[in-house]
Amino acid sequence: MQRNLLSKHFFDRAKKVIPGGVNSPVRACKSVGADPIFVESGSGCWVWDVDGNSYMDFVCSWGPLILGHCHPEVVAAVKKAAETGSSFGIPTWSEVKLAEMIVDMVPSIEKVRLVNSGTEATMSAVRLARGFTNRKKIVKFNGCYHGHADSFLVKAGSGVATLGIPGSPGVPEEIVQNTIAIPFNDKDAVKNVLDKEGDQVACIIVEPVPANMGVVLPDEDFLPFLRQITQERGIVLIFDEVITGFRLAPGGAQEYFDIMPDLTCLGKIIGGGLPVGAYGGKAEIMDQIAPDGPVYQAGTLSGNPLAMAAGIKTLEILSRPGIYELLENRMDYLAGELKTISQKYGIKCTIQKIASMMTCFFGQDGPIRNFEQASQSDTEFYGKYFRQMLRNGVYLAPSQFEAAFVSLAHNWDDLDFAIEATESSFKVLA
Repeated sequence: MQRNLLSKHFFDRAKKVIPGGVNSPVRACKSVGADPIFVESGSGCWVWDVDGNSYMDFVCSWGPLILGHCHPEVVAAVKKAAETGSSFGIPTWSEVKLAEMIVDMVPSIEKVRLVNSGTEATMSAVRLARGFTNRKKIVKFNGCYHGHADSFLVKAGSGVATLGIPGSPGVPEEIVQNTIAIPFNDKDAVKNVLDKEGDQVACIIVEPVPANMGVVLPDEDFLPFLRQITQERGIVLIFDEVITGFRLAPGGAQEYFDIMPDLTCLGKIIGGGLPVGAYGGKAEIMDQIAPDGPVYQAGTLSGNPLAMAAGIKTLEILSRPGIYELLENRMDYLAGELKTISQKYGIKCTIQKIASMMTCFFGQDGPIRNFEQASQSDTEFYGKYFRQMLRNGVYLAPSQFEAAFVSLAHNWDDLDFAIEATESSFKVLA
């Protein structure tokens, strides 16, 4: 029997000084009927809480820890950088090196600007698209989460969906009026919107593989359709690859699907899990950013040496032969075994995966193509499953509307442990 006395103690203290006791809402674990565990350390694919319990981690800091926790080469690089200074607000060579690596690896990026988070990347990319086109409106898709900037909190996925919040107070109506949200994978909806308002639309922003309503795959012709119609209408196509970037392939979803957007947003994976983000794309668009152009964006910690060191080492490791094949093979094995076990115990679920990311949509028996379908999942069962897996030593995302990630640190024995934990859990819950 696990004891979580210290975690409960810290949570009680946290609620007195931090809203909800957490610094990001989903961490509160409300939707899964649990209190959060407080982590003390991590190594490889394992984390340990303050009470000494160990858990196999399939959250991986919400995706970016593709090498696992505390990879020794990344740790060594960060230590070396810390010895020379953590922040300068002055250019360093490491910023240039990481930028060059991103340009070399991501097919559509000719120039890139480093920022501090995925939210900064997406809000900056939208501002740039508006400045470049001199148009106001943006099109996004229901259930795609692009961070917490005002323009994006319209039918967002992830934490907003998990908490049952339709939008957010504090977002002015006039800003919301410039955001058009439509169903993912719906070409007719895109065409109808652009037929009516296309001359006012600056950009379409999309997660090429949504992971914030759970993993939802694009229809085979959907991304090519978006590319074609935006080119025809002079609209900037933005791929939000904060999750898929360097996850699906070295060049992200755009390499995986061979679709080149105008702008791409990247997240913490380019900093080995440290706070960092980036947006980049065609030089003619990126040259509109200050100081070369009139579109302003800045940040004191952008390109900070610690994140640069971790990012350079992470991308170096991901460039080694066979990495992505290994990750995909491990996820194929895990997903296949989970499907077999769910059928054995009569647990109704749809398992959707791509590369090294996966979601089990409970209560579903067909493909999930959009947020409207994902939202019909059995969240009550997911909560029971989450709690049972936690008892069995496996930490999953505390939300039905998220992905599970395999890292290079998950070896075959680790996956067998997770599979046995799942069978034990399903046996109890069936």
